[in-house]
Amino acid sequence: MIKVRIKKIKKDAIIPRYAYDGDAGVDIYSAEDYTLKPGERALVSTGIKIAIPDGYEAQIRPRSGLALKYGISICNTPGTIDSGYRGEVCAIVINHGKNVFNIKKGDKIAQMVFNKIERAEFIEVEELDATKRGEKGFGSSG
Repeated sequence: MIKVRIKKIKKDAIIPRYAYDGDAGVDIYSAEDYTLKPGERALVSTGIKIAIPDGYEAQIRPRSGLALKYGISICNTPGTIDSGYRGEVCAIVINHGKNVFNIKKGDKIAQMVFNKIERAEFIEVEELDATKRGEKGFGSSG
């Protein structure tokens, strides 16, 4: 279990929490009211800042219930929060639905999942090793 320091920057912000034992993600909550027309998006405030330990990231992901019932998602899913970031945690929420969607202060708007990360070292080469797949992509498997 990692320790994540958290700071409320809005008095009535809600600290993220797991809904059930075994959940991968913590619910994050809106710190303000928003109205999203179909096709609109908004940067939704949570009223919190966090300090993620080195070697980890936090991902902001959609909530399945909002996606299924209302067509509400996260634009850049998953959105990554790097360990060095100290600004407010926000979610870029989009309304893919057909109706206006109202977000009320205190509503669950997304979930946040913590992941261990690996850093890559890039080694420039003249050629890459051959594989059966090769350069086939973008629907090449059928």
